Amino acid sequence: MKVYINGKFYSEQNAKVSVFDHGLLYGDGVFEGIRAYHGRLFKLKEHIDRLFCSAKAILLDLPMTHAELMEATLETCRRNKLNDGYIRLVVTRGRGTLGLNPNRCSDPQVIIIAGKIQLYPPSLYKKGMEIVTVATTRNHHNAVNPAIKSLNYLNNIMAKIEANIAGYEEAIMLNAEGYVAECTGDNIFILKDGRMFTPPLSSGALHGITRGTAIDLLAELGVPTSEPNMTRYDLFNADECFLTGTGAEIVPVVKIDQRVIGNGKPGPVTKKVVKAYHELTKVSGERIAKR
Repeated sequence: MKVYINGKFYSEQNAKVSVFDHGLLYGDGVFEGIRAYHGRLFKLKEHIDRLFCSAKAILLDLPMTHAELMEATLETCRRNKLNDGYIRLVVTRGRGTLGLNPNRCSDPQVIIIAGKIQLYPPSLYKKGMEIVTVATTRNHHNAVNPAIKSLNYLNNIMAKIEANIAGYEEAIMLNAEGYVAECTGDNIFILKDGRMFTPPLSSGALHGITRGTAIDLLAELGVPTSEPNMTRYDLFNADECFLTGTGAEIVPVVKIDQRVIGNGKPGPVTKKVVKAYHELTKVSGERIAKR
C-alpha cells in the first residue's frame, strides 16, 4: 500500500507523522471517507466540499486547494491500483506542543489512505440488522458540533462500545432532548404509511453524503422524505427502516430495541433504494484512470 502524505507517497511501514501532531494528541483535525466503485470515486466533489466545511468550522486552513485535493485522492487510488474500495482522507492540525493552543501548530498534515473496508457482515445486508438504542448522548451543538467530521470520534466510539457489549453491531444515539439523532456511523431512515422520514440535521445527524443520495433516489422513486424530530416511538412503529453511510452504504434494519420492524425482513422500498444506489455507483463519479 502507498500512503499519500503532503505530496509524497510512502510505504505503509514508512507512512508516519510526528507524535506531537495535534491530530494524535487531541483529535484535532478533520477527515472524510470516500468510496471507489468500478474505477470511479463516488461523490468525490461533495466529500471534499464537506471537508472544507469541517476545516472552516475548526479554523483549520487546508494547505491544498479543492482541485488539488481531488487530484491527490485520485492519484492515491492510481498508485494503489484501486478500482473498488475505500479512501480515508485526513487533515491534521500538524505538529505542535503538548499544550492545547492550536496556534503553536505548524504544517497541517494531509494524509490519504486507499484500501478496503467492511463495516458489517455481508449477511446483515440480506437478512437485515438488529440495532439498539444506547445511553451515550450525541454531542451537543454547542460542544463539538456533530456537523463537523472531526478526528475526535470518541462520542461515537463510546456508543459503539455500548452496542458491542450488548451484542449488537450498531446503535442509535439520541440527542440531549431525547430525539433520534443518528447511529454511531450512519444516518437512519424509516418508512411509515408510504412516506420516508429521517432526523433533521439540527438533531445532531451528520450531513451525510449517502443520506443526501438516498433522499434524491427516494424522490426519483416517488417516495417523499420529511425531516421531523423523531422519537424511539416513531422508530418502533415504522414499516421499514434502513441506515446509510459511505462505508456502510445502505443497510436494512429489521429490529430496534427488540421491536420487530414491519414483517421482520428488509422492506420493498428499502430494496428499491439499495438497487438504485448500486446502479448509480456504476455510472457516477470521478474517473480514477487518467483520460
